[in-house]
Amino acid sequence: MLQSIAQYRPVTAKKLTESRYWENLSEGYRKLFVVASEVLPFRVNEYVLEKFIDWSAPEDDPMFRLLFPQEGMLSKSQFDRIEAAQKATSAELHEAVRVVRGELNPHPAGQMTDNIPTLGEDIVDGIQHKYAETALFFPGAGQTCHAYCSFCFRWPQFVGEPAWKIQAREAEQAVSYLRLHPEITDILITGGDPLIMNSKNLRRYVEPFLRVDSLKTIRIGSKAVTYWPHRFLADADAAELLSLFEEIVAAGKSLAFMAHLTHWRELEPPEVRSAISAIRATGATIRTQAPLLKHVNDDPAVWAKLWTDCTAMGIHPYYMFVERDTGPCGYFRVPLWRAHEVYSTAISRVSGLSRTARGPVMSSHPGKVMIDGIVEVHGQKALSLRFLQARNPKFVGRVFLAEFDETASWLDDLRPLSGGKFFFETTETSVEPLVVQRAAPEKIAGSVHA
Repeated sequence: MLQSIAQYRPVTAKKLTESRYWENLSEGYRKLFVVASEVLPFRVNEYVLEKFIDWSAPEDDPMFRLLFPQEGMLSKSQFDRIEAAQKATSAELHEAVRVVRGELNPHPAGQMTDNIPTLGEDIVDGIQHKYAETALFFPGAGQTCHAYCSFCFRWPQFVGEPAWKIQAREAEQAVSYLRLHPEITDILITGGDPLIMNSKNLRRYVEPFLRVDSLKTIRIGSKAVTYWPHRFLADADAAELLSLFEEIVAAGKSLAFMAHLTHWRELEPPEVRSAISAIRATGATIRTQAPLLKHVNDDPAVWAKLWTDCTAMGIHPYYMFVERDTGPCGYFRVPLWRAHEVYSTAISRVSGLSRTARGPVMSSHPGKVMIDGIVEVHGQKALSLRFLQARNPKFVGRVFLAEFDETASWLDDLRPLSGGKFFFETTETSVEPLVVQRAAPEKIAGSVHA
């Protein structure tokens, strides 16, 4: 079925049911898809369908699991409620979907309560500031993607709930905030995917940041290099996009392209390799990060090949993340001991140049926590953990021990080896005035963690 795809053509859930791909799916999967896609945002494009999925056995394909909803992403109760609501009125279906989405912990780790800063009495739209040196910026025109990963922890950006969406219509307010906080040296332009925008719109958001002297690095988080490499090669404004990258570098800023690469198969198409070369030729550096996902890449061989191939192409391996506690995380979760086993085995199989990858790392509420290893203390098995980054800078680099728990898959599942509470549970974790807390929107306040 492989075709040459040179024009971007999105495929929504409804379009998929009307496409030639639908016939390759089993009757059981079709039923699952029609129900689950009511809740879980679904969007692909013909390029990823043609390039990355084995349509002779799609439901066994790791890239299919990365892009399509799967059994187990919703609980049986949630699935049954949506299936029943599909037979009722559209209003009842909409309400059922809204409730189920609220049960999926739409904004974990204080995304909407602890990370949103203020200027005086005004909330700074489209900015998150969790760590002293780095701010995240969400351009309003970039809050969708060329295709959606089924694990994406930014899924609330895509479901049409205004109270859940983080976005900025322009960059000037963010620039004012940056100038008041010269400790911020890095800004990550994120989404969604900022490269879903045309180059003119992207420039409108980026250029104001070039005038902030204290800003040293501009990061762009994107999946476009594999989900739509023609963005850098054949789109009408591809040359303009690459020119903008060159201008960022010429302005004295480091440009870090944060490529979200989940499986080595994403690097196989020749156009992906051409896109990587085009990006690097602008003076940008490329780093790659992804979560460890059961059913997709929970195999050391997958990570070792991914990191080795990245290094050969001039991409720096950066992070192996632990899947965050949001959305259909239960389907993808790997126990922390197993995550460390996958990481340590994979890292042992690559050269020193690829050992820049750090992991497994949990982006938790107090900060980025890395699992350093499994140790024994006075005859008791324990996990050794360390803060790579933290809301409170005093925590950075701090090592702590947790009881070994073979079922634990997130920081909240762990207990201190010494009993009581962890130090970060009894110490103020936010540092004023970096982050000013605000009340969560009503819809979020009523949500239930999965």
